[in-house]
Amino acid sequence: MYFGKVRKPVSSRVPPNQNVTTAFPVLHYGNVPYYSDMQEWSLKVFGEVEKELSLSYDEVMNLPQTEYKNDIHCVTGWSKLDNVWKGISAAELAKIAGVKEAAKFVILHAEEGWTTNLPIDDFLKETSMLAHTHNGETLTPEHGFPLRAVIPHLYFWKSAKWVRGIEFSESDKTGFWEKNGYHNYGDPFKEQRFSWD
Repeated sequence: MYFGKVRKPVSSRVPPNQNVTTAFPVLHYGNVPYYSDMQEWSLKVFGEVEKELSLSYDEVMNLPQTEYKNDIHCVTGWSKLDNVWKGISAAELAKIAGVKEAAKFVILHAEEGWTTNLPIDDFLKETSMLAHTHNGETLTPEHGFPLRAVIPHLYFWKSAKWVRGIEFSESDKTGFWEKNGYHNYGDPFKEQRFSWD
């Protein structure tokens, strides 16, 4: 299924103090994971859910797939417009796991213990997904293969690469960059870059 939207003029799509690029810059903390055997990879969905999940790569790829076109905005100042992502909608994963009413936040767990946090309503937005493909190409390891979050309405550090776990939580738990001075929410149109913004 493809969810397209009538596009706004570029000037209204680019947040303050962002520069549009056609490149796809690579920014991350820590090592880039490379998987020689996808049998070693799994995605866990846990916390405030009726049914905890541990999904293999093949099981993830066999879930209902969706495509979405959006713009992304990095806290370092670049924006990339009209990205087409393919993957699993965040709401679909939540439905399969049966998220409990007690869940108010989502903590994304990535390789090397990296985490980021967001309110559950942001995770469940129609535009939020777990993507394996960008603009028709399988994600490269540098961009998050085999699975990365895409939460396009927030600064792109909230779109964790190399996702291995999705935790539904009753309480907020600040992630790596949030503990190191980044804003807890990260709305690019409000320039919520740092904790003091």
